[in-house]
Amino acid sequence: MELKGAVVLVTGANRGIGAAFVEQLKARGAAKIYAAARDASSVTADGVEPIALDVTDPVQITAAARIGGDVQILINNAGISTGTSLVAGDEMTIRREMETNFYGPLLMTRAFAPILRGNGGGAILNVVSALSWFTTPGAGAYAASKAAAWMLTDSTRLELASQGTHVVGVHMGLVDTDMAKGVPAPKISPAELAAASLDAIESGAQEVLGDEWATFVKAGLALNPAERYAQIASALTAA
Repeated sequence: MELKGAVVLVTGANRGIGAAFVEQLKARGAAKIYAAARDASSVTADGVEPIALDVTDPVQITAAARIGGDVQILINNAGISTGTSLVAGDEMTIRREMETNFYGPLLMTRAFAPILRGNGGGAILNVVSALSWFTTPGAGAYAASKAAAWMLTDSTRLELASQGTHVVGVHMGLVDTDMAKGVPAPKISPAELAAASLDAIESGAQEVLGDEWATFVKAGLALNPAERYAQIASALTAA
């Protein structure tokens, strides 16, 4: 579908990838942009409609759906990374990561699917991660939540096909945002990732491999775990 003239809601729109989506949507002629963040006052972009939205809060999600009855495209971008391991990490922190990165986009999808149907089908774009396909020590909670978000994307694509809703999954390695600050490895810019993601909405593509790392990791999924993780470890060492 065309972005020009479309009505779009972006979660986590106040900074990083979310802010890049907002700027790209403005440049591509979106008619209205609902810029959602936990603190609406932190949304500083001009020409958008800020919405206070914590994607772990069902009451706020219901309120956002009431406000955004004209939405045609939902971009599930909000997420957190706590660096928590699954075996020794704090259970409540693990649950918080799952609530934000999996249940957040799930509840948003459930709330907005009827709205998208009523507005012609539209599209949903989920910002997932290459960490949906592998993990590293200390990233267990994040990787588990993103693996769940990957399957959420596939499942909702199938479930919403009959109403004409196009569902896109975006996978990438490191993006130059606060979340990846201090990690000494190559990063793509939020603008690059947002541009590739929005291109997919317009072209009808179902999946975005946002950088070389996402392409590399996905290519190894057919390997057995020992081979796959040896390959990933070698690449991480080389980086």
